[in-house]
Amino acid sequence: MIRNVLGRLVTTVHVHRYTNKVPLIPKVNPSSVSVRSLSGVKDDVQQPFDTSLLEFLVCPLSKKPLRYDANTNELINEDLGIAYPIVDGIPNMIPQEARLIQKDADTPATPTQG
Repeated sequence: MIRNVLGRLVTTVHVHRYTNKVPLIPKVNPSSVSVRSLSGVKDDVQQPFDTSLLEFLVCPLSKKPLRYDANTNELINEDLGIAYPIVDGIPNMIPQEARLIQKDADTPATPTQG
């Protein structure tokens, strides 16, 4: 029993000795922090979308490939008629954030039987 108490005491002393010397939070000096990140200022220029991501990205609803539209800066799912916005070069693939787009007028809304 005394051995257990002494073992815990020695362990506690060693732990306290080492934890007092190691800072838990690193010190931050003004030169290591970007003023731009703290000011909330955004660049007026949109970040470009990396089109190589199109081979990996699919629509989260239909699991089909998407098409990039550079004019609107959106990823288009033509089957469902929805467009996912791209914000600062990052596609927003949340279905609730997508906008509905109009399908072409020449494609029939209902399939024709023949």
